[in-house]
Amino acid sequence: MTKKLIFCFTFFSCTIFAQEGVNDKQNIKVVTDSEPAYVKGEQQLYVDVLYNTKYPEEAKKKYIEGNITLSFDVKSDSSIVNCMVITGLDKATDEAVMNYVKTLKFIPAKQNGILIKMNTIYTFPVKAH
Repeated sequence: MTKKLIFCFTFFSCTIFAQEGVNDKQNIKVVTDSEPAYVKGEQQLYVDVLYNTKYPEEAKKKYIEGNITLSFDVKSDSSIVNCMVITGLDKATDEAVMNYVKTLKFIPAKQNGILIKMNTIYTFPVKAH
């Protein structure tokens, strides 16, 4: 009986301690001094995307309206990479907004005073008229 009890105690205590060392990369907390930001400010970002995107003629004919959510990385040189649509309206309109956003310059994120690449997500209004 004592051998079984010792075995159970040893087994469960090893299991508990083994799980403390798990390194789950999904839950790592990243602390930054500042997050990426559009040079002209967040409100101007939405205005610029809404009015300066070259919407396709098909979208203009259909009066497509709604929101497009994009995920992209802002590199330390202020450029945009890895741009992808999370939620969109139609392929051509999504592509037009993505292409315009890729031309914009952002202030990169800072961590410990060093410029870093960081992912960011924005939801942009769309009115293709």
